Amino acid sequence: MYDVCIIGAGVSGCAVARELARYEGKFCVIEKCEDVCCGTSKANSAIVHAGFDAAQGSLMAKLNVQGNRMMGELAKELDVPFERNGSLVICQDENDLPKLRSLYEKGMANGVADLQILSKEEVRKLEPNLTDRMAGALYAPTGGIVCPFLLTIALAENAADNGVEFWFDSQVNQIRKEDGYFTIETGAGRLESRYIVNAAGVYADRIHNMVSSNTMQITARKGEYCLLDRSAGTHVSHTIFTLPTPMGKGVLVTPTVHGNLLVGPTAADIPDKEGTDTTAAGLAELMQKAGMTVKNLPFRQVITSFAGLRAHLNENEFVIGEAEDVPQFIDVAGIESPGLSSAPAIGVMVADILRDSMGLREKEHFQAKRKGILNPADLSFEERNALIQREPAYGNVICRCESVTEGEIIDAIHRPVGAKSLDGIKRRTRAGMGRCQSGFCSPKVMEILKRELQIRMEDVTKCGGHSVIAAGQTKTGK
Repeated sequence: MYDVCIIGAGVSGCAVARELARYEGKFCVIEKCEDVCCGTSKANSAIVHAGFDAAQGSLMAKLNVQGNRMMGELAKELDVPFERNGSLVICQDENDLPKLRSLYEKGMANGVADLQILSKEEVRKLEPNLTDRMAGALYAPTGGIVCPFLLTIALAENAADNGVEFWFDSQVNQIRKEDGYFTIETGAGRLESRYIVNAAGVYADRIHNMVSSNTMQITARKGEYCLLDRSAGTHVSHTIFTLPTPMGKGVLVTPTVHGNLLVGPTAADIPDKEGTDTTAAGLAELMQKAGMTVKNLPFRQVITSFAGLRAHLNENEFVIGEAEDVPQFIDVAGIESPGLSSAPAIGVMVADILRDSMGLREKEHFQAKRKGILNPADLSFEERNALIQREPAYGNVICRCESVTEGEIIDAIHRPVGAKSLDGIKRRTRAGMGRCQSGFCSPKVMEILKRELQIRMEDVTKCGGHSVIAAGQTKTGK
């Protein structure tokens, strides 16, 4: 029996878990996949939005601005890379300048600090690689970039350090409420909980509809992206948007905190909640649209493409709070953009709801800080040599593209909520995220996973489930 069970280990669920861990109680997170950050949180624009786009007075607007303000301190506490690089919304036609002014006024009403409307000459000084098709821009210096993998993982690790339990490979199949508590049937067994937090991303409607007669419908909105090599990472220094449309904020061009260049997303509503395939048409669309704002984009430097799904509700608003007809069931649904930016504030809001409803008491000793995986490259020459003398694994480079050592991979496996797959290692250490995209390092990473987890090579997976990589031997041993 748990006091609170959080369904979904994306950035929202893990943010709730981390804030809830400040209180006395027995809490858990259950996740249908083999790791945290396997859904929307692993495939998005990695943008911390300033907060000028959401409708004035909406929950989206409030939590976006609040989450943006919290992100800097949270990143320091959790040792996560974060940078306020600022964003520019480009107006490409003088006839659309009133729309830019409207966006500025909306941002001011939402409480976004330091917004400015810049002339095309002022914009050109900031970003010389923008196209000539430009009439001005909205500049938001509080906009930023973050690593969505490392943020989600850090929130989960810190929650686990403070006593939250994690259940993986635990798809929720049925929920029943009786005698004031919920019984949750999962693929890994049954558990009981007094309260449920539904943070299941694109599946939040299915979880909600298991217990509520007020049905919810979430549409999976697919966005395709291209990631360019670090050699292209300085092509722009700010996050470059176009004026938003009803389908979202459009195709953006942005540097990443790791020095790459990211282009995307497209926006297409699809029926398949697992439809993360990329298409030739989608990638061609994003290249064409990105080229309208940024010139000479070096698309020959693309090292990978991917697609993510956003959990879209027709109301275009976050749904956060207790279900009307199901007391003790808290929805955290429809968390599409700016969900990543809002996550710190979502965590606080939901933890406050639970604290007030359950009468939770604060812990006497909550550990707010978490230290990330040690990167030998961050040390001085003398410190690095001393580390390698003590622990030789830090002198064995496994991923040449990203200079990731065996020591870092071992640490990633044995940390709280540790990695169990190639993708789990990739998200924590960047082994496999470089130019060769695992072409060189994956066999070595598999060997380390086999050894450290004490499993067969045939049981090492790319991303859990049936994504095995090595074939087993035949009866003849061939």
